[in-house]
Amino acid sequence: MIAAIMAALVFSGVLPPYYEREFSDDDFGPPTLDLKLVRFDDLSGWLQDDPGPALETFVRSCARFEESDPETPANPLENLGIDDPALSLSGAVADWLRPCAEARALLVSAYSDPGGRRGALRAFFEFHFSPVEIALSRAPLPDGPARRAPPRIEDTGTFTGYFEPVYEASLQQDGDHTAPVLPRPDDLIEVDLGQFRDALKGERIAGRVEGGRLIPYDTRAAIDAADHGNQAPLAWLDPNDLFFLQIQGSGRLVFDDGAMMRVGYAAQNGHAYKAVGRVMVERGIMPLEAVSMQSIRGWLEEAPPEEAQTLREENASYVYFRSLDDVDPALGPLGAQGAPLTPERSLAVDRRYHALGAPVWVNIEPVEEYDEKPIRRLMIAQDTGGAIKGPVRGDVFWGSGDEAAAIAGAMNAKGRMTVLLPRRLAERIPRKYLRDAP
Repeated sequence: MIAAIMAALVFSGVLPPYYEREFSDDDFGPPTLDLKLVRFDDLSGWLQDDPGPALETFVRSCARFEESDPETPANPLENLGIDDPALSLSGAVADWLRPCAEARALLVSAYSDPGGRRGALRAFFEFHFSPVEIALSRAPLPDGPARRAPPRIEDTGTFTGYFEPVYEASLQQDGDHTAPVLPRPDDLIEVDLGQFRDALKGERIAGRVEGGRLIPYDTRAAIDAADHGNQAPLAWLDPNDLFFLQIQGSGRLVFDDGAMMRVGYAAQNGHAYKAVGRVMVERGIMPLEAVSMQSIRGWLEEAPPEEAQTLREENASYVYFRSLDDVDPALGPLGAQGAPLTPERSLAVDRRYHALGAPVWVNIEPVEEYDEKPIRRLMIAQDTGGAIKGPVRGDVFWGSGDEAAAIAGAMNAKGRMTVLLPRRLAERIPRKYLRDAP
């Protein structure tokens, strides 16, 4: 009788259960996009951030919108994993043009004091945009042990960093510079699979035509072993420098005479990016907590050349470059959107979920090499990367040089992401996709 009374009190909510059952990931279905409309007041640190650098960065992205047909999609590669044409986090180019026009006018306005300027710029974002918190949701399997449990909400993701390296280079191959910085080959064909199947939007492959068929392009190992006599390199680098240049996607090459060349991403061979740090952990070379750009670099430099090359070639992905000498030297390198990147304000994202040019509020746990406080600020999605996969995944651009390299190379933090959508675009999101919507 006592047991029955206690059970009744527990189920009625008068007494808490003795324990809360834990379920495994196998008890829940695959992750789906989870959206939640929030207020600017909900963004921790919103009032403390200076929106000026973000506005300047946004205006540079606006130039790309303003060059496009207003009726075209703002993100042709959008693929949210939900088959509903009414749902979009990117909308059409037209959705972004009014905020762009007013941002450009606001940028040249005069203010009597810095505080007044910050307030006006903050008011601009609050008037033209609606914050949408991005997460993943996993519903319990209907016939599983967690069927009565609430969905699992995963609102944190991984944030890493990247930078524009500066490397010593040579125009001729020599003992220290044996790796060519290759331009895009003429026979490389890149294919946007979304043009063939809507379900494949955001997916790309690359290859070359042989016998009337498209076949995969060479791997890193095959390219390293090939004779590039018919393909004049832009420059020559140390093999490890080239490897990290390809990971970062852009860089500054300094020659013996003091001349400098800026290079940026031109194409990729179509093979999936594979993190060599993960390979090193799997092989027992170093523990996971010790993996960073600096530790990987140190191992490659100390290892015999053959072993270093074997590890580099575990990543079959290979990046080709082009000269960026036409880019303003005072600005950062060009991102995937074609706009110059801004240190600490440009963010690389997964284009399947986010439009390039979109403002994104990030709340990232402290990065020891940078600051003891969380990184809470407004950034602009302007770039992509082979390792940047998922709706809550970001890569922060830290700038150029050794200090930026130290921060970017060690950054591997958890954080949350809230995208700012133009108001009329946010209003078109069907309520059924919004968590806690009335």
